[in-house]
Amino acid sequence: MLTERQLLILQVIIDDFIDSAQPVGSRAISKKEKVSYSSATIRNEMADLEEMGFLEKTHSSSGRVPSEKGYRFYVDHLMSPFHLPRSDISFVQEAFTNQLVEFERVVQQSARVLSDLTNYTSIILGPEVYETRLKQLQIIPLSNYSAVAILVTNTGHVEHRSFTIPVEIHSSDLEKMVNILNKKLYGVPIIHLHRKLNSEISELLRQHTDEFDKAYKYLQAALFEEQPVKLYVGGKTNILMQPEFKDIEKVRSLYSMIEEEAEIAHLLRHESDEIKVTIGQENEVKAMKDCSLITASYSLGDEQMGTIALLGPTRMEYSKVISLLSLLSNRMSQTFHSWYQNGENGE
Repeated sequence: MLTERQLLILQVIIDDFIDSAQPVGSRAISKKEKVSYSSATIRNEMADLEEMGFLEKTHSSSGRVPSEKGYRFYVDHLMSPFHLPRSDISFVQEAFTNQLVEFERVVQQSARVLSDLTNYTSIILGPEVYETRLKQLQIIPLSNYSAVAILVTNTGHVEHRSFTIPVEIHSSDLEKMVNILNKKLYGVPIIHLHRKLNSEISELLRQHTDEFDKAYKYLQAALFEEQPVKLYVGGKTNILMQPEFKDIEKVRSLYSMIEEEAEIAHLLRHESDEIKVTIGQENEVKAMKDCSLITASYSLGDEQMGTIALLGPTRMEYSKVISLLSLLSNRMSQTFHSWYQNGENGE
């Protein structure tokens, strides 16, 4: 159990190190307005905090730096609420004032806003396949032998998929199929479309389609291909601005990790409404051992759509980042909710 004096000294050291990236010494702490202890007393407490694992001593200085345990204690118990300046709030709000009509533009804009305001790297995971539901299906013939299938989801995402039309299939059959599918598949999660089609709808389609077997084969190919992971990254080069990442090998490892979209998607999947902070070795990936990752979810009603994340050094401005993520995730959720309601009302 830490004493009040140890709590204060630990908080001052972490706040100062986050701001300066330089080891903090007892003399610097003693000059802080809210600290009334002598340098000798502070040195003794710093030694105790180091022995307990909250601080570490560098080889190049007599000062201390926070350990991962120290950062974790700080985030869980010491961090003060951060009040975002009006300029930051305005910057976020202005990003959504333009009429953004596509999901991708909303997310790309959000990634840019986050990276600009924090100087960290923002990563946003688009809606998970299992969370996305079909809202509308259209099949538009492009010629006698080709067509494009257009899938619109409840998240506002629009997917275009081209496919070949067998000679035997008439446009009237395509129209019948689309009408049946829209009626029977509305609101069905994308990941369940294939099972729903096979188990409940195939016989109905067979009754209304002359060349069912051939039509069914091409329909499956057009509608049920594997969904790609959708990642949006902002401020990737911001990593280079952090003093912790002057090591080229360290930066190369991080860049390589960011390029592995499936691995990043696994890290970002966020099953809780709470903001999550993982620090250093708490991260599953070796390349992130000197990083902190803070994630929040955005949603449509009660359904989570995806994840917003900021990647930076363990010396991250945790309080500011958490406040920004909270503001932006709420703003994104409001935008998608309003967009979806307007779509439902036919506006």
